[in-house]
Amino acid sequence: MSNTVAMIHIPSLIDDAKCFATVRELRWPKGVPCPHCDSPEITKQGRDDTQPERQRYLCKSCHRRFDDLTDTIFAGHHQPLRIWILCLYFMGLNLSNRQIAQELDLNKDDVHQMTTQLRQGIVAKKASPALSGEVECDEVYIVAGHKGQPEAVAKKGASADGAASKVPEDEAPSKVRNRRSSG
Repeated sequence: MSNTVAMIHIPSLIDDAKCFATVRELRWPKGVPCPHCDSPEITKQGRDDTQPERQRYLCKSCHRRFDDLTDTIFAGHHQPLRIWILCLYFMGLNLSNRQIAQELDLNKDDVHQMTTQLRQGIVAKKASPALSGEVECDEVYIVAGHKGQPEAVAKKGASADGAASKVPEDEAPSKVRNRRSSG
C-alpha cells in the first residue's frame, strides 16, 4: 500500500446542472414568476451560452429577460454556481475562510469576499419580526461613570444599609468647564 494520499478535487464532484436545478426548486417552488413584475406569464428562452445549465426566461407582461440567478446573491460573479454552493456548504460546517480556500483551491481574499456576500444575502432575506398583541418593555438606567469625576459616582453608589443615596443639588459637584471652550 502506498503512503501517498490521493487528492480529491471536491468541486469536480458537484454537478452544475443539479446546482441550478436546486436553485430553481428553492427559489420558485410554485413556478417561475418574473422577478421584475412578479407576473407568472413567462416563456423559456433557451440556455445561457457560457453555462448551458442556466435557463433564460422572457416575461410576457413586462418583456424583460432574466435567468435562474437574476436578483440573487449568485448573480454577476466569475465563480461558477457550484463553487458558491460548496462555499455555503463549508460555511455551514463552520470551516474558516482559509480552510474553505484550501478546499476549493481559491485565493483566501476571494473566499473572504464570497463568505461576506453570502452572510449579507442571508441576513438581507431574513424577515424582520413583527410585534403584535400586547408587548412589554422595561427600562434600565445605569450610571456608568462621570468623565473625570469618580467621586460623584462613589457618592451616588449604595450606602451601608443597601439603599441608594442621593446627593442634594446644593452639595453636588459643580460642572468642570472644558479648558478648550473657556475663553
